[in-house]
Amino acid sequence: MTGRELKSQKLRGVGSEIDPLRHGMDWSEEDLEKPQILVESTYGQSHPGSFHLDLLVGEVDKGVWESGMKPANSYATDICDGIAQGHDGMNFSLASREIIADMVEIHATAEPYDGLVLISSCDKAIPAHLIAAARLDMPTIHVPGGSMITGFGGLTLEQVGTFAADYERGKMSADEYRFYKLNVCPSCGACQFMGTASTHQVLAEALGLALPGSALIPTSFNTLGKMARKAGKQIKYLIENNITARTILTREAFINAIIVHAAIGGSTNALLHLPAVAHEVGIELEPEVFDEINRRIPYLADVKPSGKYPTEYFYYAGGVPAVMRELKGYLNLNVMTVTGKTFGENLKDLEDSGYFKLSAGYLSKFGLKREDVIRPIDNPIQSNGSIAILKGNLAPDGAVVKHSAVSKDMLVHKGQARVFDSEEDALNAIIKRTVKPGDVIIVRYEGPKGSGMPEMFYATEALASDPELVSTTALVTDGRFSGASRGPCIGHVSPEAAEGGPIALIEDGDIILIDIPGRMLDIVGINGKELLPEDVERILVERKNKWIKPESRFKSGVLGVYSKLAVSAMKGGYMEI
Repeated sequence: MTGRELKSQKLRGVGSEIDPLRHGMDWSEEDLEKPQILVESTYGQSHPGSFHLDLLVGEVDKGVWESGMKPANSYATDICDGIAQGHDGMNFSLASREIIADMVEIHATAEPYDGLVLISSCDKAIPAHLIAAARLDMPTIHVPGGSMITGFGGLTLEQVGTFAADYERGKMSADEYRFYKLNVCPSCGACQFMGTASTHQVLAEALGLALPGSALIPTSFNTLGKMARKAGKQIKYLIENNITARTILTREAFINAIIVHAAIGGSTNALLHLPAVAHEVGIELEPEVFDEINRRIPYLADVKPSGKYPTEYFYYAGGVPAVMRELKGYLNLNVMTVTGKTFGENLKDLEDSGYFKLSAGYLSKFGLKREDVIRPIDNPIQSNGSIAILKGNLAPDGAVVKHSAVSKDMLVHKGQARVFDSEEDALNAIIKRTVKPGDVIIVRYEGPKGSGMPEMFYATEALASDPELVSTTALVTDGRFSGASRGPCIGHVSPEAAEGGPIALIEDGDIILIDIPGRMLDIVGINGKELLPEDVERILVERKNKWIKPESRFKSGVLGVYSKLAVSAMKGGYMEI
């Protein structure tokens, strides 16, 4: 092959045991002369996002074989945030991103490979794979694992959190609750809303690392397998032309991805994951970049949890290519992609192939048009994106809010703090209604160093499912949110409580001002009384002098390492030595 020197051939001359050990498997002498491709997936049998990925591994392998190369399969499976909810398993979620990325790095460098195909569907798996791709700088393609189809009667998984809260409040019978649980997940794939998993399938494609039109294909479609097979073939082109991950992951590519993220109303967790990927290639994505882009990019995708339709319909409407076609005036279409062509060239090829005509035909079965799901640029859902970065004396380094999921009545809010040192305590208070309308619920010591930065999904769903509280009460945390979270919820508060940030110093009764249009998050009063800023600052200094850092719960194991090495959430929550 021309282009990149084949590492597999170079190292065969160094390691005398490589050939005989591979003969001990299914490698022939002819196979050893071929380019060797690592097909790395998060296949496992712990949750539906990864349960089916072995089928895609098989299809990628076929494409690799058909192109005259030799595939080798490795696995580092992921956990599911949904299954980890409500117990200490959630503390491991963000740390698992780091470990999966490390395992891919180990697999790809401890043995000689010439190219890399990454297959993943879900929340931490896709970011982990993108981090590994950036770190390794090999010819690489990502294959998104597709979308779960919609459940009975239009059910989608994020609704179960609301059903659980209603059941706890006695508003839903046990039989009804059981029925929903039995019928909400009818297939494998990423959850059916624009949560973190779906968002990052979109972002992998928007970065140029996944083939055009590959994000969020319903797993019931044979199109998904065909796309995986195509990726297995395409890796040969990248090797021959020395197109590596870093060739594609330029600053312009990241800006494109953030623009698409704004237009789809993507998960706030992208502000953890995209900066972590960019860090691997020496690019800093400041929080202000997300805020600036979201101020000017229209919000187009009417997709759950903020909108009406499941991600299945997003794919039928044309998916990422349809969004990018609408955003042509904002995007850099000259950015290189894994096709070996630019985004502009890819869009033209899709247009010529009938891709957009076909997608419109799928939607017609549901009595819908593309513009119902992906709005035209001149008729957006709203004129700006869905994310805002707030700063103030409560969050000097920033905090994140998905304002597209916030009632207009709560865009500016002032209330007294109710302080909790864990999500579990806050959830109990919301369910039992010891939280009062107008309060600002503070959940702290849930940041990267505090507890691994778990999601606050159950607390936010309990809040969102209470009609009075959701319209009068906010939640502020140094933890993060599920991509399914709705309502007046502000996360990633930095510095976090475990680092002695101001969120650690708040006491019950302090007055908190949230001003999303003004991008402000401030402590404006103490013990129920509003004070001048200088007086608030003086009292916070006094409290800081008395503050004693709590002893970490994690003294060993993965979380012991992660809590010591994790950087701020606003930088990406990655581990740094």
